[in-house]
Amino acid sequence: MEHAMTRLSDVFVSSLERMARWAGAKSMWPLSCGLSCCAIEMMHAAASRIDLDRFGCLFRASPRHADLMIVAGTVTKKMLPQLVTLYEQMLEPKYAIAMGSCAISGGLFAESDSVVCNLGDHIPISSVVYGCPPRPEELAVAILELQKSVLSE
Repeated sequence: MEHAMTRLSDVFVSSLERMARWAGAKSMWPLSCGLSCCAIEMMHAAASRIDLDRFGCLFRASPRHADLMIVAGTVTKKMLPQLVTLYEQMLEPKYAIAMGSCAISGGLFAESDSVVCNLGDHIPISSVVYGCPPRPEELAVAILELQKSVLSE
């Protein structure tokens, strides 16, 4: 009888771990870092037509309440230390999405001395949303793909 109880508890613990992973993936709270024109597209994704709330994304204003950073727009070298500090203050596990060609590679301003050309060198980027400006639907797809990768970890 004791052997059967052990097996039942093993199944319950396994299911509990799976449920915790599912809950973490389905309730990502993004910290919005809207830095330029891509921020308008990020706001559009949170509005009623795309509605990121239905995917469990509730935008937070504090890095201590967020586990996903969406960097939307041009990152300057003067702004980079603050952005890295915000990322370090976020909850574990934490993820980052680079939205727009300016956040990914500097975009139109890549040859400027004041623009960061590769954000991935400073913050680990989990997903990217290409385009200038990127479509709000693409941000929703990137968040859904990130949720799938968190579930498969």
